Amino acid sequence: MQRLHVTLTGLLQGIGFRPYVYRLATAYQLSGWVANDRDRVLIEIEGDEQLLADFLADLQHYVPACGHITDLQQRAIPLTYQQGFQFKPSLTDKQPSVFVCPDIVVCDACVAELFDANNRRYQHPFISCCHCGPRYSVMLGLPYDREQTSLRDFPLCDRCSEEYKNPNDRRFYAQTIACLDCGPSVSFCDNTGKPITHGQAAIAETIKALKTGKIVAVKAIGGFQLLLDASNSAAVTRLRQLKQRASKPFAVMVASLAKAELLCELSEQEQQCLRSAAAPIVLARAKPYAKAILNNAAPQQALLGIMLPSSPLHHLIMAQLNSPMIATSGNRHGEPICTDNQQAFDNLSGLADFFLVHDRAILRPLDDSIVRVIADTPTVLRRARGYVPTPITLKQSITTTLAVGGQLKNTVAIAHGHHVIVSQHLGDLEQLEAAQQHRATISDLSQFYTLQAERVICDTHPDYVSNMYAQGLGLPLQTVQHHYAHILACMAEQQLEPPVLGVAWDGTGLGTDKQLWGGEFLQIDAHAWQRVAYCRPFPLVGGFAAIKEPRRTALGLLYAWQGDALFSDEYAPLLSAFSASELKLLRGMLKNQLNCPMTSSIGRLFDAFSSLLGLCQISDFEGQAAMALETCAMNQAHDNLAYSTHFIESILDWQPLLTGVLADLKQINREQIAAKIHHSLANWVFAVAEKNNASRLVLSGGCFQNAYLVEAIVNAEQAQHYTLFRHTTIPPNDGGLALGQIYASTLANS
Repeated sequence: MQRLHVTLTGLLQGIGFRPYVYRLATAYQLSGWVANDRDRVLIEIEGDEQLLADFLADLQHYVPACGHITDLQQRAIPLTYQQGFQFKPSLTDKQPSVFVCPDIVVCDACVAELFDANNRRYQHPFISCCHCGPRYSVMLGLPYDREQTSLRDFPLCDRCSEEYKNPNDRRFYAQTIACLDCGPSVSFCDNTGKPITHGQAAIAETIKALKTGKIVAVKAIGGFQLLLDASNSAAVTRLRQLKQRASKPFAVMVASLAKAELLCELSEQEQQCLRSAAAPIVLARAKPYAKAILNNAAPQQALLGIMLPSSPLHHLIMAQLNSPMIATSGNRHGEPICTDNQQAFDNLSGLADFFLVHDRAILRPLDDSIVRVIADTPTVLRRARGYVPTPITLKQSITTTLAVGGQLKNTVAIAHGHHVIVSQHLGDLEQLEAAQQHRATISDLSQFYTLQAERVICDTHPDYVSNMYAQGLGLPLQTVQHHYAHILACMAEQQLEPPVLGVAWDGTGLGTDKQLWGGEFLQIDAHAWQRVAYCRPFPLVGGFAAIKEPRRTALGLLYAWQGDALFSDEYAPLLSAFSASELKLLRGMLKNQLNCPMTSSIGRLFDAFSSLLGLCQISDFEGQAAMALETCAMNQAHDNLAYSTHFIESILDWQPLLTGVLADLKQINREQIAAKIHHSLANWVFAVAEKNNASRLVLSGGCFQNAYLVEAIVNAEQAQHYTLFRHTTIPPNDGGLALGQIYASTLANS
């Protein structure tokens, strides 16, 4: 006989972990107790030594839902000969836990009950249990009790109360449970918000509207979604016009994994991502069968953003629809998603024909997360519902610090002790509404975790909305260079300490020399970093306008190569994307260096080549040109053919790449050229690594959302000589900057 005191750390609260411990202990006929203690779960367990060992093994292997154990400590203590297994009240020092459960997709057991006509929760749109349901989106604060959620407005009926109190029930201590008698309810409304019908009839009317090509705004887990038939070209075209989204891809929802496999080629990892507790949008290669859906949802793309139902309400809708549904964020162009019914009626009445709403409050906006499997590794590209607010753990302790992120794909972060809580994706801060949401999220994080920042960190760019907000807080302020923060974000995620060689490739970020960087190699040591190599700069004709028009970026690249001779008849075919009047204006700008900032950006280099290959001249959305170049390369096998690499001191010269591309345009197809461009850039990585005697390489920045590029690096013969680190749960794009800013602070103070 033996008695153990066990301390568990990790994401263990809000997932039914204590009932799980109770049932497991009872099954092994062990006695003792279990209790929550802020960031930990405490267990005292007594019984036969072998049964205790079996109990501990099972305890770690079968953690419910999206939970995980990060640390288990055990020690022997005196026997008490206690009878039975008990729950003890939570032991807390009033300081909230940093381990808060994200929203969890509805579990299989609840889905089975949802469609079981003999079950009392048959077709209940809010069915949940200990292992599934909303969490972070409905939490007012901590600890995670029903009174601290938006379910407090729905007192449990007698039957639900009995389940809640029964240790052997799947809904024991499940804070979000309800039923048709005591839970939230749904309503179907016209486009002014006037109710038409309620309950099951509301869902039936929603399905009827979707089948006839209507756009329905549905109140989902973290905010409103706009749903419509993905096979209805006219309806999709209408939505694109209403959302000012001419060609930017939409996600597609299907009823089941089997339906997803009809549309996309899904690897085992992609299937696991779709069926995970987070239930993100997964970017996967579309099958030929799905060409019509792909043309509607993601024109000129090879990848389709596919997702499964994430809530019981989605399951009820999708089960009766034969066609995939477009499922896109319920917002107007450039604004955050709507979470409140009245807000949706006010903002979306011009977009939606009908509304399916409910009376359970959403307390914070959470977009659908996006994942892509890159070089056999699931990589989060947009981190929101299902992943937030799972903390990142640092080796170093830090005083309470706020990081406000960047300008695009913004997230914020708050750090305390060894943990960093990175917010959900907030989007671009160019619109007033997005800037307001940025401030509201910082306030929400501070209140939710009862943490008051003692200092603040921001990007070095003085015109970022986030930077201006940070400066107005009156706290000690630290600025962190954009690309340094990118590399540190990956290092923090991977718990990696210097020294490393960081490869930071993205669109643009302000460099220490006030130029626009984006093709950087940074040597990072314990207390300093330096730029050891970079892409040869070229002009962005018209500055910001060039980001919207890849043809301008191509013009700047060509001008940096040939100067004013570019405008002779010899090169006229290369300038066919412009009218004569446009060329006259832009030539003058280049000649006089008017609004033609120099950039070293690989992202802009991708844009230039996309234009030269005739793939994209004017972008409808950020990253469109680079995506077109990758899509083109995806049709070509990884044969490792590349253009020559040329160093000029620490500068990687794109000129051999450019001249090689122009020569090839006359003799090989675009797919081969696009592939060679990617492999050439992969060779740049290893050329710099070899020159700087590096052994550990860290890849970060928006360019590494490009799977073909990453795979060209990972699968290159030279890769075996280096240890490569890249992102998994934190986006490689600017969504990771806030985490990198926090890590910069720990290095600066170590």
